[in-house]
Amino acid sequence: MAKRKTPPPLKRTNKAPAKKTPAKGKAARRKPAPRKAKPRKKTKPRRGLISRMFRWVFGKIFRGIWWLGIRATIIGSVVLALWVGYIYVQLPPFEQQLDGRARGSVRLMDRYGKVFAWRGEQHDSSLRSETISPHLRNAVIATEDKRFYTHFGVSPRGIASAIRINLREGRGALSGHGGSTITQQTAKLLCLGVPFDPASGQSEAEYEAECRRGSLWRKATEAVFALAMELRYSKDEILTIYMNRAFLGAGAHGFEAAAQRYFNKSARDLNPAESAMLAGMLTAPTRYTPTRNLQRAQDRARVVIGLMEDQGYLTAAEADYARANPATLAPSARVLIGEDFADWVMAMDGDTMLQAFTRDTAEDVEILTTFDPEIQRAAEAALAYIFETRVREGSNAQAAIIVMSPDGAVRAVVGGRDIAGDYFNRATQARRQTGSAFKPFVYAAALQAGYNPNGIVVDEPLTIDVPGSGPYSPQNYNRKFLGPMTMTQALERSINTVAVRLSEEVGRERVRAMAMDFGITSELATGPALALGVSEMTLLEITGAYAGFLNGGRLTRPFGMLDLRLADGSQPFPIGRRTNGREILNQRAAGYLVYMLNQVVENGSGHRAQMEGWQVAGKTGTTQGAKDAWFIGFTADYVAGVWMGYDDNTPLTGVTGSGLPAEIWHETMIRIHQGRTPRPLPMIIPPEPETIEQQQERRNRTILDLILGTNRNNR
Repeated sequence: MAKRKTPPPLKRTNKAPAKKTPAKGKAARRKPAPRKAKPRKKTKPRRGLISRMFRWVFGKIFRGIWWLGIRATIIGSVVLALWVGYIYVQLPPFEQQLDGRARGSVRLMDRYGKVFAWRGEQHDSSLRSETISPHLRNAVIATEDKRFYTHFGVSPRGIASAIRINLREGRGALSGHGGSTITQQTAKLLCLGVPFDPASGQSEAEYEAECRRGSLWRKATEAVFALAMELRYSKDEILTIYMNRAFLGAGAHGFEAAAQRYFNKSARDLNPAESAMLAGMLTAPTRYTPTRNLQRAQDRARVVIGLMEDQGYLTAAEADYARANPATLAPSARVLIGEDFADWVMAMDGDTMLQAFTRDTAEDVEILTTFDPEIQRAAEAALAYIFETRVREGSNAQAAIIVMSPDGAVRAVVGGRDIAGDYFNRATQARRQTGSAFKPFVYAAALQAGYNPNGIVVDEPLTIDVPGSGPYSPQNYNRKFLGPMTMTQALERSINTVAVRLSEEVGRERVRAMAMDFGITSELATGPALALGVSEMTLLEITGAYAGFLNGGRLTRPFGMLDLRLADGSQPFPIGRRTNGREILNQRAAGYLVYMLNQVVENGSGHRAQMEGWQVAGKTGTTQGAKDAWFIGFTADYVAGVWMGYDDNTPLTGVTGSGLPAEIWHETMIRIHQGRTPRPLPMIIPPEPETIEQQQERRNRTILDLILGTNRNNR
């Protein structure tokens, strides 16, 4: 029997059991396993008719809007491209965009050739963004448009940020921050390519207001213009246009003009602190002008320095140094002096040449003037001293001063005290009654007619019948009559009755003619009160006339301009040197008049104007009701006039021409004459007083001459 084999032990394995293959034949035909039933698909509930209609309608609307939107976008893009292209071809070459001023600049230089004032629109188109100080370029970009070199002319992010800030601060979306790029700001400076046309009837102020208008349509137009500029010019050219045309206060257009105006240096040489101060002015030029408020300008500059540091243009050390050493003004810009003088020179309407070169063209002009800054400082200091020491605190009284040389060259003009900010040049523009300061014209007419300074006159009641007005009876200031005296004494004491009597004896028309011959152009009174200064005139007019008394009795017209030349050095119209005018008084009468005015200061109402070592001549003046007080006088070297009063004609309290005006005059002239050698006045001392018989004979001859002269004129 065969031995049975034992099976090997079972071993564990990880293999999966082999898949059984179905057997062939009947055994293979088994009943298939039942299939699992598929889950029944849920069907959406059938919508109603109304729902399907709404779905259909809104689908149509949406597809229509989509269709229209795509086409509108295409059409809008085409229109925008055409608009940009049209502006592109209209834009002039880059160089023509640098200077768009309607009128040129004026630099006024004093008698020594140094600039003391600027007028018009200062500009220097030599500036280029590639050659300016890198600190200035960085300051402008950091302040105005930090993405300037990356955007395409319009910054959507900047606009969105500006709108958000405006809304957060409670303003309208387009009010306040504009989000404008430097390119858009340049478009605004160019006024969208529309130049100012004086013939249009639109004023410069209206034109500039139109250029700054901030409507939605204007903003859109600026954006399109900016896109065209980005295509037409390079980034550096756009920045150059902007930096040449931006207004930076004090009449300066462009950074080169501003750098010269405030720091007396080129924009190529500015340091970080100076660059930050100029860039900080862009947001509000008038507010941040350093000549107006240096501290405020420095505070604004610190903000700009912080922006430059944040954007990597300055290291922390450089920024700290700039903050610790803020920009300061150049001496020429720090002290504003001679503004009243400059205003007077620029307002010479009768000078057609000056108007042609300073108002009607865009030429840059230099004017050499007669202005003396030291004399101006002396006059301003004298006025301040008297008001600080002699006038009650808080007084609104005004005063004005004119100083000139005997030939009429005006050296200083003080137009008044800037109390309320509404400034007015009272020295050259205000017309006021002169009171007794007019009397020298009466005495000049009498002396020219042969009267003697020591001739006897009588201070007594006088009544003149004025046709149409009735009797006129002048009164003296003290309401008293002093009887007989010399003409010189009558002028010393400013006797009204004597002045009127002399005027009537010589003839009012002669007195009027005498005043006009000496340069008085204001309308003069026609009645007997003419002699007492009831006519209105400017301080400049009457001071110029007194210069004629000193100048040998010749017409002496005040002048302030010596030469006018273009800034490039050419001198198309040199101003003729002033020469002595025609003779108004003969030598004897002129010498007598100076003597009489000297006695007014030595012995009469003008004694407060006396100057030790100097011969002084002058006359006081106080109008009726004490509304105006004057002192006009001179030495051999200078003539000066002082007016005092209120702008609203309020009467002065306790002030006459012999008081504060004479003291202001004295303080001014003492300062001016320091270090000068005294010179005598050109006066003639008259002979002894006439007897009554000599005087009567002279008067009879004068009356006979008048009658014969009238008869000759009637033939």
